[in-house]
Amino acid sequence: MIPAPPPRVTLSGVLGVARAPFLPLAALVAADGALAQTAGRPDPWRLALGVLGLTAAHALVNALNELADDASGLDHQTLRTPFSGGSGALQRGLVTRAGARGVAALAGAVALAVAAVALAGYREWRLLPVLLAGAACVLLYTPWLLRVELGEAAAGLGLGGLPVIGAAMLQGGALRPAVWLVALAATAMTFNLLLFNTIPDAEPDRRAGRRSLVHRAGVAGAGRIGLAAWALATIALGLGLLGGVLPHWGWLAAIPALAFVLPVGRWTLAGAPLPVPLPVLAANVLHNVATHAVLILAWLLAAWPAR
Repeated sequence: MIPAPPPRVTLSGVLGVARAPFLPLAALVAADGALAQTAGRPDPWRLALGVLGLTAAHALVNALNELADDASGLDHQTLRTPFSGGSGALQRGLVTRAGARGVAALAGAVALAVAAVALAGYREWRLLPVLLAGAACVLLYTPWLLRVELGEAAAGLGLGGLPVIGAAMLQGGALRPAVWLVALAATAMTFNLLLFNTIPDAEPDRRAGRRSLVHRAGVAGAGRIGLAAWALATIALGLGLLGGVLPHWGWLAAIPALAFVLPVGRWTLAGAPLPVPLPVLAANVLHNVATHAVLILAWLLAAWPAR
């Protein structure tokens, strides 16, 4: 009988439970909020602090989710895709549960330290309600919000709207209209990020006691909800461009918007057949990441002559 390999903690396992491929989105969202508040001229130290704090919070919720899904057996049942089903790091023995708890503890400590600096160091006390709401999204996401059909809303707010607003507040000053429009678009896009990524896991999630909008509306209904969220994000950014509160080059965000709506629209109109095509899941992620990247570039280009 071949003995089981000894427990180990590998770099790939640590990165897996932190869901490292998704962490750049946190940095993009924070940067977008800071640039929207300062019209492309942020305080670099406050920007770096916001990026660090949000990235740590995102890694924390990911690690907690991986631990819970391993303990419940859920991630032993899912059919993994690059966008759903967990990282598989715990199930493949790439990291121990103690190692995963260490990732969560480190990420939580960094997030708390950043919050302390923002509140006490920079005296941005108006951030407190935003930080508390974000902390609720992180800590309640897996044990409660995913079980009462609030997972998608929590993801939209916790990794979309609230970080945009928080990063903007950290820069100081009254919030500009651009911040609210970017926050609305970010909420809708990140809502979609979870909505579509839960479709492949719908049946294992049901057996584990989770309830998502996919369970309530069905797969085709989820597709229609996703298209409505896409329309909300597109309208928010369109109003910002027409009203002159977003930079001119922001119209390039139409490219990732089309890259989302074409495959998702075709799939939804075809009756949303399963399994979900990988191009649909990929378009969902691309829409979110690329839109923020385009807006960041647009802010920087708009501020360039003033440098």
